[in-house]
Amino acid sequence: MSLPEIVSRAQWRAARADLLAREKAATRARDALNAERRRLPMVEVGEEYVFEGGDGKATLLDLFEGRPQLVVHHFMFAPEWDAGCRSCSAFLDQIGHLAHLKARGTSFAVVSRAPYPKILPFKARMGWTLPWYSAHGSDFNRDFEVTLEHEGELVERPGLSCFLRDRGRVFHTYSTYERGLDGLGSTTSLLDLTALGRQEEWEEPEGRASASGAPAGSARIRYHDEYDD
Repeated sequence: MSLPEIVSRAQWRAARADLLAREKAATRARDALNAERRRLPMVEVGEEYVFEGGDGKATLLDLFEGRPQLVVHHFMFAPEWDAGCRSCSAFLDQIGHLAHLKARGTSFAVVSRAPYPKILPFKARMGWTLPWYSAHGSDFNRDFEVTLEHEGELVERPGLSCFLRDRGRVFHTYSTYERGLDGLGSTTSLLDLTALGRQEEWEEPEGRASASGAPAGSARIRYHDEYDD
């Protein structure tokens, strides 16, 4: 096994200071990239997708649960599979308490192509309480490019899509796939993919910090059992 070099504490501090400068540069570059993502144009979703969940049939608008934003995790679970994807399962295990997303006007939902009766026992086995819907029988997975045709067969790939609601209209703002999900899972990492972002005053472009109707970003953080949702 190749292990790090052994040095004195002073040498370690010098090396750490050099790395810290580059870490801060990477943070500033990430902030700039997130701002460019928020400046992306959006496209209206006109298709009437119908999903099945714990409360029966649902539309894409229903998945927002009345909030301005929606983050959808495209979980790989084909109709012919007996269980969901292991990598997608590991990703879902990282998702924290949804109260912090909801407090910033953002809902989170899982969508798979498998029929809901097949999803339900697997969800119970994993112990998840996240909202999970079946897109079986609709073109949702195809339209958002997570079910693809390859050499005459349908193949699945993991992804994540963000949507924005303006009254009764739904807009698609962003999607990422496969390695694009690396490093995601925390509340802030998911918000960074959305059109409204973390809703902090320092974020660009200006004018979105209070778009969800609540105080700006970190001013609204509470213990997860203190939110009035």
